[in-house]
Amino acid sequence: MENKRIGGHYSHRYDSELEEVVNRVLAMGGLVEAQLTNALQAFIEGDTQVAQEVTENDARVNSFEVSIDERCVEILARRQPAAMDLRLIVAVIKTITDLERIGDLADAIARMAIRQADGDRPRKQLFRDIETMGNRVITMLHDALDAFARMDAAAAVNVVRQDFAIDSDHEAILRQNVTFMMEDSRNIGRMLDITYAARALERAGDHARNMCEYTIYLVKGRDVRHIDLKEMEAIVQGSASEKK
Repeated sequence: MENKRIGGHYSHRYDSELEEVVNRVLAMGGLVEAQLTNALQAFIEGDTQVAQEVTENDARVNSFEVSIDERCVEILARRQPAAMDLRLIVAVIKTITDLERIGDLADAIARMAIRQADGDRPRKQLFRDIETMGNRVITMLHDALDAFARMDAAAAVNVVRQDFAIDSDHEAILRQNVTFMMEDSRNIGRMLDITYAARALERAGDHARNMCEYTIYLVKGRDVRHIDLKEMEAIVQGSASEKK
């Protein structure tokens, strides 16, 4: 495991500014994680009150993104960071974009829960698989935020591995839903909602994976987007050259 930390500058104020940015990213991440958890609960249980709270809180997620982005621009202009400090700011700007998109997906799931409340809900057993998938995604997001907080590249790679299980869950749900729709055309509308929710969760998992790639970039100084898992592991384990 490799961890790096913020600090060590001649200016303690500069250290505080960087720590403040990281803490605000983690606060935003905690809000987004709660949003996704509540949206999943609302969708599965048909809880329109919780779903409404999710839609109302989406503005808070957006506000976090804007304020953190502005703070990063200020640090870039005033401090002109280099090396790991610059990578931190870049990673933060990219991470909050993915967090905001996960927030949008949570909002979309919550709105589907509200829409479903006006009609006949599918049998609860049909939500079993999407609940399993959703919990995997929430765990992945939590672990991605933890890897970022600890600046732990090895932990970030472990989180990336979780994305394969989520993709498998998504494919299984799609196959199941097609079967239900073929058996009874009256299921089409309800199955489409579950299909859209599963797709939203799959995309949330992709955004959590992106966050892990930014953590690896931050720690190792290597852009690991668009490469396979083995290459990523080699970079994290030090088999490939590392930038300082």
